[in-house]
Amino acid sequence: QVLLVETGGGLVQSGDSLSLSCAASGDTPCISGMSWYRQAPGKEREMVAHMSNSRGIIYADFVKGRFDISRDHAKNMLYLQMNRLESEDTAVYYCHADHRKLGRGSGSAGSETICYGPPDASWGQGTQVTVSS
Repeated sequence: QVLLVETGGGLVQSGDSLSLSCAASGDTPCISGMSWYRQAPGKEREMVAHMSNSRGIIYADFVKGRFDISRDHAKNMLYLQMNRLESEDTAVYYCHADHRKLGRGSGSAGSETICYGPPDASWGQGTQVTVSS
């Protein structure tokens, strides 16, 4: 299981910057990819940015070079730097992780970890970003 906790949301003005953070815990060695999603009132949840070894970094078209996703593997953190914010960016922002289960055992080389089981996904509780025009 992977637990995700987002921080950094708030109220800003149009044109301002804001940085979101997501702390991951649990089976973090078995995380294969992480993403930021957002959901505005009355709208469906949509992908903002994604990063993984298999697919690299992907941004939604509406980002238009304004946002930057990054990850600190050592600290189990995911970040989203948002610049030139617009009122249309107002939404609840969610951290998302694709992962499998983590198993631990012993092998010829000592302690071993293995990722097993079907692909799974975890969501954070979300953090509100409000951009006033």
